[in-house]
Amino acid sequence: MVNFPTTNNKAVQVIKPLDDIDRRILSLLQKDAEMTDKEIGDKLSRSITAIRSRIKRLKEEGYIHRYTVLLDPAKIGRGLLAYTQITLSKHSQKGLTDFQQQVVLLPEVTECYHMNGTYDFLLRIAIRDMEEYNKVLMAKLSRLKNVRTMHTFFVMSELKYETAFELS
Repeated sequence: MVNFPTTNNKAVQVIKPLDDIDRRILSLLQKDAEMTDKEIGDKLSRSITAIRSRIKRLKEEGYIHRYTVLLDPAKIGRGLLAYTQITLSKHSQKGLTDFQQQVVLLPEVTECYHMNGTYDFLLRIAIRDMEEYNKVLMAKLSRLKNVRTMHTFFVMSELKYETAFELS
């Protein structure tokens, strides 16, 4: 990343495009975020210092947001996955903001997307079973302000679950 001064004294950041080594580093880290700089360097025939420097830059430029661990939902009591489409009554800035601030606080909601089209939001909800979903629906989702309609779909089986992006 390079900072260029401007006439108003604010630096403009120019992000360097990804090259082949950057893409290969990101691909390796997506498969195993525990890889050490040495292991990555060995695979790419680069020094530990060069790898460390590139990873630092990739973090600073926002390519890498964070490192995480993927858990087995069934083993932690979150084996039922539901997708809930929500339509709001009011689409004012306050109505949208209020809903967003409320929904992100629900621990059962693992993803929330503001959508275009028929529904305003799509929620991914991970719960233990149908009984727990009913409790979440009655005690939490139905109490969210500004909700006009909700339509929920339950996952019968998972055919593909991938968190890594192909980088070419």
